[in-house]
Amino acid sequence: MANTSRHAAWEFWGTELKRRREDAGLTQELLGRMVFVSGGYIGQFEQAIRKPQLDVAVRIDDALQTEGFFERTWRKLIDDRRYADYFAKTAELEPLTTKICDFESMIVPGLLQTAAYASAIMLTGNPFAPDEYVEEKVRARLDRAVILKDATRPGYWPILHEAVLRVPVGGSAVMADQLEHIARLARERKILLQVLPLAAGPYPFMGKMLTLLEFDDAPPVAYTEGVYSGNLLDDPAIVKRVREGYDLIRAAALPPEASLPLIESAAEDYRQCASTT
Repeated sequence: MANTSRHAAWEFWGTELKRRREDAGLTQELLGRMVFVSGGYIGQFEQAIRKPQLDVAVRIDDALQTEGFFERTWRKLIDDRRYADYFAKTAELEPLTTKICDFESMIVPGLLQTAAYASAIMLTGNPFAPDEYVEEKVRARLDRAVILKDATRPGYWPILHEAVLRVPVGGSAVMADQLEHIARLARERKILLQVLPLAAGPYPFMGKMLTLLEFDDAPPVAYTEGVYSGNLLDDPAIVKRVREGYDLIRAAALPPEASLPLIESAAEDYRQCASTT
């Protein structure tokens, strides 16, 4: 519900932009030239497909003489502390996608994480964090996964390096639950899962993660993440190169029918280990 209500708020922002632009007698192309973006981007702002940068919102206020309306509204909508600043835009785009392709080299992707696994990840990087902080972050991560339950859910194609299965985050019981959760989603055909085996050797973007997001009526984007930093890439040439790298990883990965038994076998190993400790 949180994502839905926030998207509705951005739709209001876009509707107001269109109304005030038309009241000023400006086309999307003309307003775009005035604020140094393309007319197509103005159209995407108006449809709530994309969200403008703060400096663009400020320039829109100047161009339309709206006395700071779009800047103030932008600041209120963007002030969501559930996600790191560098990831917040990507989180906003996820519910709008028609297809998401993920590759993770070391940890389970956020959309697939269980509460216990997510909590263990959070505590690893924040060992002195209060329970309230951890619970808020875990809740935000689980909220994102709601899109996989919707009837209109996007096609979700995650590829996990086998290292993801072998690093015991949170202990054996947590890992057993986590891998069983992933296997269940695959069996229910809510995700199309592949595993890149250790035996595959080197691969593009070694040690990195990447996400590709596709939309009905907007160009695809890519997201990559580093240490307390992330990049949402929308340059078509760069997104094309990222997609080519993902395709090479997909070609080297086990097919879905071989990946699922590997996940299930790893889950069973963790379950047996948990039962003997």
